[in-house]
Amino acid sequence: MSAATTARPDRRRTARMATTSVFYALLVALAVVYIYPFLIQVVTSFKTDPDAAANPLSLIPQTFTTEAYTQLFLSSDFPTWFANSVIVTVVVTVGRVFFVSLAGYALARLHFRGRGVVFAGLVAVMSVPTVVLLIPKFLVINTLGIYDTYAGMILPLLVDAAGVFIMKNFFESIPVAVEEQARIDGAGTFRVFWSVVLPMARPALITIVILSFQGSWNELAHFIVSTQSPELTTLTKGVAQLANGQLSQGRQYPLKLAAAIIMTIPVAVMFFIFQRRIMNASEGAVKE
Repeated sequence: MSAATTARPDRRRTARMATTSVFYALLVALAVVYIYPFLIQVVTSFKTDPDAAANPLSLIPQTFTTEAYTQLFLSSDFPTWFANSVIVTVVVTVGRVFFVSLAGYALARLHFRGRGVVFAGLVAVMSVPTVVLLIPKFLVINTLGIYDTYAGMILPLLVDAAGVFIMKNFFESIPVAVEEQARIDGAGTFRVFWSVVLPMARPALITIVILSFQGSWNELAHFIVSTQSPELTTLTKGVAQLANGQLSQGRQYPLKLAAAIIMTIPVAVMFFIFQRRIMNASEGAVKE
């Protein structure tokens, strides 16, 4: 075997290694670009206000302090904001999962006059920007006498057009034959829905849970038009007020970023927990 023939595989191997190295270097660079702002956010929350203003991009605080967190929990209404967000988010998530599942099953399985019109209206609502509905939403809430109450914060969020659309499509993918045995045994429509079809829709349900939790936890515009009492302020609304210098003077970078970190934790935990369950549910469906 000639030296040229031997050197050719070596050159290919070297070229492959170089290409792989460049590829991983690009991935690392992209990871740094995405992670660096989050690291700045975490580190800045433990800085003093002058240090954060003077060295905004530094990852090493000149003086490590938890003053921002202490101020949030002990010198502000942050605990009240957090409690309101938890109450609204839990109730909205549970209620929305139940109601969009019912609506999706009705549109997928029940035959009634005007079903096509209802579905067309559902799609039309999905195409309307949320900001367009704020004034009509305020008028309805005010007319019903639930303005500045938990009911006004929760009831308009209990049903979501996109959630109904997702559940309808998923229920239509389930064979009708699955429900026939239950009907032969005398089960009614709701019993078939609750005991047979709904357990099979676990991946779609988990998707709705994640979207509902994230959407209601991060909701801001709706809470602005539905409440005005400080006692009903949610996290998103309260943190938005920090930009106006509500708690102290100065730029308040550590205070704002500390609040943003605390707001991020529940959504991140919820996503990672249910992401694992989505994978498990998919694997079970494949085995069957």
